[in-house]
Amino acid sequence: MGYRRHDYRGPDDLRAMQAMSARAGHWHPGELAWSRFEHIGREPEWPTALWEHDGRTVAWAWAQLPGSLDLDLDPEHSELAGEMLGWFAGVVPGERSVTVLDGGLRLDRYGYRESEDAPFFVRLRRDLADLPEPVLPAGYRMRAVSGAEDAPQRAQVHRAAFSTPEHPSRVSAQSYLQVMGAWPYRSELDWLVETDGGEPAAFCLAWLDGGEAVLEPVGTDPAHRRRGLAGAATLAALHAARELGARSARVNARGDDAYPSARATYESIGFRHHDGIRSRTYVSERKQM
Repeated sequence: MGYRRHDYRGPDDLRAMQAMSARAGHWHPGELAWSRFEHIGREPEWPTALWEHDGRTVAWAWAQLPGSLDLDLDPEHSELAGEMLGWFAGVVPGERSVTVLDGGLRLDRYGYRESEDAPFFVRLRRDLADLPEPVLPAGYRMRAVSGAEDAPQRAQVHRAAFSTPEHPSRVSAQSYLQVMGAWPYRSELDWLVETDGGEPAAFCLAWLDGGEAVLEPVGTDPAHRRRGLAGAATLAALHAARELGARSARVNARGDDAYPSARATYESIGFRHHDGIRSRTYVSERKQM
């Protein structure tokens, strides 16, 4: 059908990926912006290709070395799937894994098998018509991020929330400034919980495109957990999103039992797994078809 493939070239290609995924309904533009800009210096680890038809992006594939792949594909151009996976095999000749959403591609026919024990995410949603007010315990305060001067604090609390000894977070003040400069970032949707002494404790970043907001990311410094801080920050961000025209919100949370706390936090403020959507991971067989 006259497809043209090219390697990722920069922010204009990200906007094309965001537009394509928004049409398909699989990825929110904010999820792609966060994933692309949260780190600096990892670009060589992220081979990415886009496919165009009649001048419009209809598919993209984003590899993360050493061997995983995220992709999105306009359902009207599903015949591209084999070519996309062939591109991935050229980038990663060894063992490979591909993550897709339910209702998307089934990769059995392309020499992959579904992994039964891989971690997976579920898509949670809530309507914004009946939001409760956020409540903080004594000793904490909450505010929207005011500008670039808050980047060091936001990066600091993110690293505290998501770093492990085996996998330290690489989010930095510099990379957070990159996030803040990305479309569709809005500082009024970026909420920070601090102690009364000014120490960052928890956060929620919401992204808005059209009538739906997405949460990415949300977290709490381990020293301040189990106090409802992330839930309060999330509600504050959702109130702000509603004022800007959002009617609903969604978030992807771990659905397996290894990390249940985030899902429990979202469910405690009204998110539910209504549509049954979850991610599935496929791994390459030793012999490719």
